[in-house]
Amino acid sequence: MTAPLTRALTPVGRLFSLGVDVVVNTFKPPFQLREYIEQTWFVTKVSALPTALFTIPFGATIALLLGELTRQFGAQSQTGAGSVLAIVQQAAPIVTALLIAGAGGSAVCADLGARTIREEIAAMEVLGISPIQRLVVPRVLAMATTAVVLNGLATVVGVAGGYFFNVIVQGGTPGAYIAAFSSIAQVSDILVSELKALLFGFTAGVVAAYRGLNPPPGPKGVGDAVNQAVVISFVLVFFLNLVLTTLYLDLVPPKGS
Repeated sequence: MTAPLTRALTPVGRLFSLGVDVVVNTFKPPFQLREYIEQTWFVTKVSALPTALFTIPFGATIALLLGELTRQFGAQSQTGAGSVLAIVQQAAPIVTALLIAGAGGSAVCADLGARTIREEIAAMEVLGISPIQRLVVPRVLAMATTAVVLNGLATVVGVAGGYFFNVIVQGGTPGAYIAAFSSIAQVSDILVSELKALLFGFTAGVVAAYRGLNPPPGPKGVGDAVNQAVVISFVLVFFLNLVLTTLYLDLVPPKGS
């Protein structure tokens, strides 16, 4: 029983250790600024448009569903509050993280995996160059930074899409939609959304880097590592979202309470 448990927990410990190493090496000079900027631009380029396009139907679905539910209970005036808060606190950071992990994370994992099987990583270590500081830190920070920026984009697009479908399609009242949201929303809702995006992007970056640095043997192993990185990132994102949402609802009192 001990051996299977050890084999199962060893990758978890290594993944956590890599995350700690990324944080520590972030503050060690020299910082790879050029690599960071290039990776940030790349991740933004491959993730921005899919994030915006995916958030529109996501926000519309939430608005349509809540609009129908509130109509059944005679509380149409609260549609704006429910839909906008759902988009800001849940939909926007999750959508952003999933697309960052799927588009940017897969590219990062494939790049590091190819370097690993070509023994470039081993050569850097022989030369005394830290692959964590030189390659991993800029990529992980790029994914975290991009996630924060794209979360703002996803929030705006999702709220606009929800507003359009609720007001135009379902015939809601524009003033009531906005007033309901402003009556219960608070600054902490935006802050926790951005915090989620930062942690989700960081997690997806660490997972992609870990699988890229530890791929199965051969070129096929790189493809397998990419698939594993995306799946693991998705699972961790939803788990972290559950933990952060629970803590936020317990620690931050609702507006007006």
